[in-house]
Amino acid sequence: MRKAPVAPPATFVIFGALGDLTRRLLVPALLNLTRGGLLAEQTTVLGVSHHDKDDAALRSELDDFIEADDAWATLRERIHYLKGDFTDAATFEALAERIDGNAVFYLATAPSFFGPIVDSLADAGLLEEKKGFRRVVIEKPFGTDLASAKALNARLLARAAETQFYRIDHFLGKETVQNILVARFANVHLEAVWNNRYVDHVEITAAETVDVGTRGKFYDATGALRDMVPNHLFQLLALVGMEPPNSFEAEAVRSERAKLIAAIRRIEPADAVRGRYEAGKIGDKEITAYRKTPEVAPKSKTETYVALKVQVESWRWSGVPFYLRTGKAMRARDTQIIIHFRDAPLKLFREEGVDELPPNRLVLQLQPHEGIKLDFVAKQPGPLIDTVPVSMDFVYADHFPVSHQTGYETLLYDVLIGDQMLFQRADQIEAGWRAVQPLLDAWASDGEPEPYDPGSDGPASADALIARDGRRWNPIA
Repeated sequence: MRKAPVAPPATFVIFGALGDLTRRLLVPALLNLTRGGLLAEQTTVLGVSHHDKDDAALRSELDDFIEADDAWATLRERIHYLKGDFTDAATFEALAERIDGNAVFYLATAPSFFGPIVDSLADAGLLEEKKGFRRVVIEKPFGTDLASAKALNARLLARAAETQFYRIDHFLGKETVQNILVARFANVHLEAVWNNRYVDHVEITAAETVDVGTRGKFYDATGALRDMVPNHLFQLLALVGMEPPNSFEAEAVRSERAKLIAAIRRIEPADAVRGRYEAGKIGDKEITAYRKTPEVAPKSKTETYVALKVQVESWRWSGVPFYLRTGKAMRARDTQIIIHFRDAPLKLFREEGVDELPPNRLVLQLQPHEGIKLDFVAKQPGPLIDTVPVSMDFVYADHFPVSHQTGYETLLYDVLIGDQMLFQRADQIEAGWRAVQPLLDAWASDGEPEPYDPGSDGPASADALIARDGRRWNPIA
């Protein structure tokens, strides 16, 4: 097994150093890279925030989210703090004095700061790559619709090159997500049937049991569609549907993903449903109705669930529907991709009273238990030829030591080594928003989300959406 090289040293600057993203995900991910011997000893972390703190206070705040060991003791001493306002030029002048060489600027901030911070970095000369690389990592949401995404891209690309921007989607850091590419392009028997001749439809689900909780203000301005579809779900769709790249280099892979997303037909309201959870229980946990959540408008029309029928206009996928769904306060935490294959052309093994055999399916389980399952039909033991559905399961944890990872380790390492394969390009971002813009326009002024019970599989209209094509969702479990 090849060992990844140590990433080059850099100053890792985090804007929003005292936020949950930094404490729960980013610094623990950097610590895991340190434990794995992938972070250079000279790499330092510089947290920037407006709070009245110092190095010791920031380190103390991070201690509560870290399992202390020798690696943490080493990294902890290399974590520093800079107090500053993100809108004040003096902050960036002070930052410039503390950076010499490679630098990564991670924008763990509200989206409203993305443009101003990049402008200020450029004005202070911090994006000039004279003494080393200068890279900017931007979290979602990247825009709120097509117009805002195009405006933000134009603003950023006026100040630095596309190669300097890393639009991050933590879904793409998961091992099984990356394994989609390996499963497809390293196994000829799979790629041979990965097309509209053999695939009936594809189902992509990202279900969460958690409700909106304390994120009412953010979520009410965002909703399930903006939060999950143009980024997470479309990225999964792109990995499933993209054409084989001519190499495994970043731009070759990103170009094929971009082509797939650009081929998504604009989604009309007739091919989408939205829902909103009501009050209820999931297990022993009481769930407050979405509209009763703090900082959510009492008459909010924001959806917490969305289901879509997506068509990809390409030679490979013409006529194959992709059914996407995502929601909060649902039955189980379950993220999976299911490839449903067509029936055998000649049904030799009909049983009395049963005209259809169970379908062949390939299940790519992304969370909570990462793995791959193949559902097929076998003969049941006995003198008669009776069929029975069976499965072959591959579970990552059964074959590899799956350590406690945040999902950001691979992505942060790739930023440091300059590999953009798992990050979105400007054209991908805009194509995703273009596909859902008809829904944003229609839902802005028309109708209400359909209510659904917490702990369910979502609203009844989602079942009707797929049932009209003679299909049904796989149960969330």
